Amino acid sequence: MIFWIVAALILAVCITAITAALLRDRPAAPGAPDVEIYRDQLAELERDAARGTLAPEEAEAARAEVARRLLAADRRQAAATGPGARWLGIGLVAVPVVAVSLATYLAIGAPGYGDMPLAGRIERIDTARRARPSQETAEVAVPEQIDTSRPEITEMAGQLREVLAGRHDDLRGWELAVTTFSGLGDMRAAWRAQDRVVAIRDDDATGEDFAVLGELMVIAAGGYVSPEAERAFSEAVRRDPENGLARYYAGLMYAQGGRPDLAFRLWQRLVADSAPDDPWLEPIYAQIEEVSVRAGDPTALDELPQPSGPTGADIAASAAMTPEDRVAMIGGMVEGLATRLATEGGPPADWARLITSFGVLGRTDDAAAVYAEAKSVFAESPDALDLLAQAADDAGLAR
Repeated sequence: MIFWIVAALILAVCITAITAALLRDRPAAPGAPDVEIYRDQLAELERDAARGTLAPEEAEAARAEVARRLLAADRRQAAATGPGARWLGIGLVAVPVVAVSLATYLAIGAPGYGDMPLAGRIERIDTARRARPSQETAEVAVPEQIDTSRPEITEMAGQLREVLAGRHDDLRGWELAVTTFSGLGDMRAAWRAQDRVVAIRDDDATGEDFAVLGELMVIAAGGYVSPEAERAFSEAVRRDPENGLARYYAGLMYAQGGRPDLAFRLWQRLVADSAPDDPWLEPIYAQIEEVSVRAGDPTALDELPQPSGPTGADIAASAAMTPEDRVAMIGGMVEGLATRLATEGGPPADWARLITSFGVLGRTDDAAAVYAEAKSVFAESPDALDLLAQAADDAGLAR
């Protein structure tokens, strides 16, 4: 209702301004051309009559005819500039303005919707996201695409199912099941096998274990991040804040759930933390421009932060280096991380990694300086301070 009141007031103000301009009294303007001509003719007749070049009878007849024409022209001018004409002008302006405004709103607006302030929209989006379909519901809508072209593998998978039916704590067996079922394209069975692996490992399960579980769920659901998959990714990040796979899917979940702003920020940071050949970069690059537009911050790919970590080839090459060269290479990477944090900032995990890296390199003074700065940056975050304190301990700093 507030929208309609505001819209009506804006239209009223605009039309009132136009009306006032049209109705405002103006100084008398020069007459129309034909009126002026007739007046000149009357003056000329008077001059001719005064000079005696016209007989009185002719002058009177001419004067009457010109006067008649002058009165008719004057009436036409009055009709064109009088109040009636002004109100007609107002109508010709006001009616199209109102009509076009209403037609435009009905075409591209949302008649009947109540006011939607930002806080309320975010709350409704988050409520809808929490109430979104479960993993089981999503899987029903996705046709199975199990590969049956290799009978021997299919037979082995069947035998594995039978064996594991009575061996719920066989870690190696369930790990084999994850690989086997994934290879056949039976993602529903694969993620359930991975779920069993996580349960067997319990506290020893890694962030990567949970990230793989969530990814298998997403694939089984046709690319949809279900609440169950979200919980797996959340646990992966809790156990390993730098896990790129879980961070990618967390962003995808927000993109699917109507929060492109959160997705864009997550992916921006992940790109900056990634190595150039990390597998999640390709799907991010395929989506992030559209997500940035939906987030209200249109960003081209070449405007994104660039991946900063070493590639797989860099790591392989480092194995053949001398210890001195390897230390130099690591030092260069650490300096790159330090420069990025100093200029762009970063999450607590990056600061902790820099502190630890300086400690490993024996640069304890640098580690202490970074630790002091990081504590100032994250002074309001107890979890971040705990992470930084652990990194300081790992770097051998006295606290």
